[in-house]
Amino acid sequence: MHKKLICIILGTRPEVIKMSPIIRECQKRKLDFFVLHTNQHYSKNLDDIFFEELNLPKPKYNLGVGSGTHVQQIGKMMSGIEEIFIKEKPDIVLVEGDTNTVLAGALVSVKMDIKIGHIEAGLRSYFNGMPEEINRVLTDHCSSVLFAPTAEAKGNLLKEGISKNKIIISGNTIVDAVNYNFRLAVRRSSILKDIRIDEKKYFLLTLHRQENVDFKLRLENIIRGLELVYKKFGLPIVFPIHPRTRKRIDEFSIELPAWIRVIEPVGYLDFLNLEINARLIFTDSGGVQEESCILKVPCITLRDNTERPETLKIKSSILAGENPKKILNSSVKMMNKNIQWKNPFGDGKSAERIIKILMNND
Repeated sequence: MHKKLICIILGTRPEVIKMSPIIRECQKRKLDFFVLHTNQHYSKNLDDIFFEELNLPKPKYNLGVGSGTHVQQIGKMMSGIEEIFIKEKPDIVLVEGDTNTVLAGALVSVKMDIKIGHIEAGLRSYFNGMPEEINRVLTDHCSSVLFAPTAEAKGNLLKEGISKNKIIISGNTIVDAVNYNFRLAVRRSSILKDIRIDEKKYFLLTLHRQENVDFKLRLENIIRGLELVYKKFGLPIVFPIHPRTRKRIDEFSIELPAWIRVIEPVGYLDFLNLEINARLIFTDSGGVQEESCILKVPCITLRDNTERPETLKIKSSILAGENPKKILNSSVKMMNKNIQWKNPFGDGKSAERIIKILMNND
């Protein structure tokens, strides 16, 4: 019987985290696989440290793509991926999420008639101004097997005419990753001591999406909203700053106040520890919306829409957009929230389920 060769493509911090349970499951089953890293995220704290902390094998291939326009990135990735596929001849390509890396991997695979498994399929914000929305829709329609994390995601795919025979509700591998790393983060991370902050005495902020940070007025409105929150509660806001956001803040000559504690990007265990101990989390990240839900820390989503509507339904998160008063009112509401929600993203066995299905599905 022909032994299947799996190619796992990743390129960003969230992909490393969400693919880590898949890589471990492949190792556990002694499967033939290799990891191809596009290097879409290329600073050490957004890349190398995650492989080290999560005890993952170094990628067999690293394309070193780095920054550039969307077209430049995807073009470089596709060219590099094609060369590797010609050499390695994988039977299955696994991609996760909605990045330029994911789209590049899917397009090359479909053109070379290689089976594609899309992990975290079916997410929709229904906002095409978000580059990630285009990536996820195109990838879903290229894919051979679609691993939808929830019933809602499956429903989105069915509405678009994708065959139900291609769709599997798998849960989300983020649950596997959080469960695996929770105790490690609590035990190993000294980030609170390092930055001299106390448990539950701070808010956590992440901000990086193009539709937020590339527009000066929107970025300033978000900061005004956070200022109202600070005046109301008097708690500092810890902000591990993304390189893209730092660049825009410098370009726009925006002065961040002292109560926003800007720190360099941190590793996964440190970030998980910051999430665990935050009073509230402010974010425009989809993965952080999921992690805050799993960790039972209330979340304010600094967007006008979300592809994680499950968090809104169970009220672990609230959409606040850029409106300063709405950011404040949402914060007041979430600070007074009785945390009783149940995690909708699965049982923490998603990787096992995904690999088992792939190995039994010819």
